[in-house]
Amino acid sequence: MTDASSFRFFIATFGCKVSQYESQALREHWMRLGGRETDKPCQADVILVASCAVTAEAVADARQATRKWGREAPFARIVVTGCAASAEPDDFRLPGVTAVVPQSRKAELLSAHPMTLEGKRDSDVMLCVRQEKARDTRDPVKRERPAFPPFHIESFRRARPVLKVQDGCSHRCTYCIVPLTRGPSCSRPPAEAVDEARRLLSAGHREIMISGINLRQYHAGGQNFWGLLRRLNQELAPEWQGRARLRLSSLEPAQLDTEGLESLEACSLVCPHLHLSLQSGSPAVLRRMGRRYSLERILDAVTRVRDFWPVFGLGADILMGFPGENEEETQETLDMVQSLPLTYAHVFPWSSRPGTRAAAMPGILPKAERQEHAARVRALIAEKHAAFLDEQSALPGFVFAGDGDGGNGGVNEYYAPCRLEDGASMATGHELRHVRPVGVSGRHVLCRPGVLPRHGT
Repeated sequence: MTDASSFRFFIATFGCKVSQYESQALREHWMRLGGRETDKPCQADVILVASCAVTAEAVADARQATRKWGREAPFARIVVTGCAASAEPDDFRLPGVTAVVPQSRKAELLSAHPMTLEGKRDSDVMLCVRQEKARDTRDPVKRERPAFPPFHIESFRRARPVLKVQDGCSHRCTYCIVPLTRGPSCSRPPAEAVDEARRLLSAGHREIMISGINLRQYHAGGQNFWGLLRRLNQELAPEWQGRARLRLSSLEPAQLDTEGLESLEACSLVCPHLHLSLQSGSPAVLRRMGRRYSLERILDAVTRVRDFWPVFGLGADILMGFPGENEEETQETLDMVQSLPLTYAHVFPWSSRPGTRAAAMPGILPKAERQEHAARVRALIAEKHAAFLDEQSALPGFVFAGDGDGGNGGVNEYYAPCRLEDGASMATGHELRHVRPVGVSGRHVLCRPGVLPRHGT
């Protein structure tokens, strides 16, 4: 038996940036306990599966991987946690699984030794999950507001770390299972967010992604999300202006109000890049989804963004094939995609999630039809992305942040995927680097080092 003070572990993270952040916190905790990480599950004493439940496919992927690792590492302790562990716990009653820890109890792993999970009975492991699942089906708005989970990190496995500032969601979009798995919104105190950002910068990271489940619902220390962003910029910019940058993860379209636009313009560390949770361009579909914004307002906000960011990246999440979605509504989303200066998008076909209102709606489309609706949007997005890369290649210069994986790939401030020319030396550590674009190669802007005037911020 492996000594509990020296063990090998493997972590597989499915899903969002917030899940990646939480896995990093657990990684650091286990390393402090004497654990050594391995990239080979078959060599691990403990395997952590951080699952996702946003789509049925995400649950299936985690389940399939868990079953595979149970065969490959028959003596390992497999711990399944995350959103799928809350939404579909019985799917992970598999050989080799020692514990199934629901998302709301994931933070308890920060106070436990993974080797102590040995020997729990199956019924004990599953009982807490069933109780948690029953509790989670209540309206999250009516629950007691939870404390912010005590995850924190000192560094990040990837070059561009995530800074988690918010968790959960108190708005029940009809398609979304996240309020059932992560509970109501809770926010990180501003001072803690600033302190962690400083730690990450001191550790050598130069691009930080500010992330949460629903940043619109951030409220702590008397500040909303824009107040937090202004504070981060105010405290970090004097030392890090020109040497580091902040990037925002997904925003709700309604956040692009006057305060939001003024904050984006005022915060010099923020990358000229936005990612919006649009979901649909059809007013009728948005109503069925429980979404609260109009396309006209989004178009107006994007036009105003150009006043201070002449060049910027714009991404979106789009959900196609929602129950009852007809050809006219599909075309409305295609029209929205065409009208917005989108540079990329994450496009998903709708899948039924247990416990959501959409799962019981009439007019559920066949899977093939949902996939076809999504494919049409992806094709249009691909055209816009290609045009964006061509536009980026014509800029006089921009700032490159490497992926930190030993290769020559990375992104610029506009979130355009970039690649340094073969033979170009990488900057030391994670330093930002001025580069000059020289063309497009596949799905990347090809660049070479050079200090040139930059276009935009």
